[in-house]
Amino acid sequence: MAKRIKAVMPGFVKPQLATLKRKAPADEGWIHEIKYDGYRAQIHVDRGAAKIFTRNGHDWTKRFSAIAGAFRLKSQTIFDGEVVVVHEGRTNFSELQADLAKGRQDRMLFYAFDILFHNGEDLRRKPQLKRKEILKELIDMLDPPVLYSDHLEGDGHELFEAAARLNYEGIVSKRVDAPYRSDRNEGWLKIKTVQKGKFPVVGFIKDPSGVAALYLGKKEGKNLVYMGKVGTGWDRTTSGKMRRALDTVISPKSKLSKQLKKPKATWVEPVFTVEIEYRDITSEGLLRASALKGFSRS
Repeated sequence: MAKRIKAVMPGFVKPQLATLKRKAPADEGWIHEIKYDGYRAQIHVDRGAAKIFTRNGHDWTKRFSAIAGAFRLKSQTIFDGEVVVVHEGRTNFSELQADLAKGRQDRMLFYAFDILFHNGEDLRRKPQLKRKEILKELIDMLDPPVLYSDHLEGDGHELFEAAARLNYEGIVSKRVDAPYRSDRNEGWLKIKTVQKGKFPVVGFIKDPSGVAALYLGKKEGKNLVYMGKVGTGWDRTTSGKMRRALDTVISPKSKLSKQLKKPKATWVEPVFTVEIEYRDITSEGLLRASALKGFSRS
């Protein structure tokens, strides 16, 4: 039997990216994982020393030094995964950003969900499920902050519904027989959950024919607090209709309980309400990745 020629460990590998879909696949041949709300990271372990790269190939080893130090494997291995911070029971990108800004690493975790290379063997051509088997064996040898990203097989709808109930970002579905490919393709699918809410309009930014953005608030007891702004989700016709409606309720100053400096704002009486889809609420209490779904008088 011919001896297998060992491959040389590559440098940074352009990551595989998932294609956005509305529904999780229900047929066999898929595994499904929770979608983490963090920073994509590729970890290169070379006989006990680890380097961590962002999805664009930047070396962030120093910024994630605590995670790098946890990879004490004496192998040559490349892991793919996500650096996260868990806040109130789920991964939270805003909290991770805040920790990075402070230089804080004690809450950071690395969820490994793929393996690309190990001890002279390029694993990218192996089926997804086989790669995960190899990955689990290695991650089981390590301790937190390094964790294995578990999965379910079969119909992904059940996991998606659970993710939605828990306000997770969504799920990623992966073909069990697919190789690892460095591009965006349908071997990986992402299905995102969204949160919905209704918020009073407290102000707006004008554009020549309508509205460029809406400032939003939220009632908290007797207070009206600022929730950020929304600038997407409408066409020119809707923009014009909102502008005409808001022009009838302009206020000389903000009705928010705590005044804000917004030089471009035109403040209004909070008599109009918008329905918003959003991804999350940041650590500053602002809506993240919001989009307009409806506009009406309260």
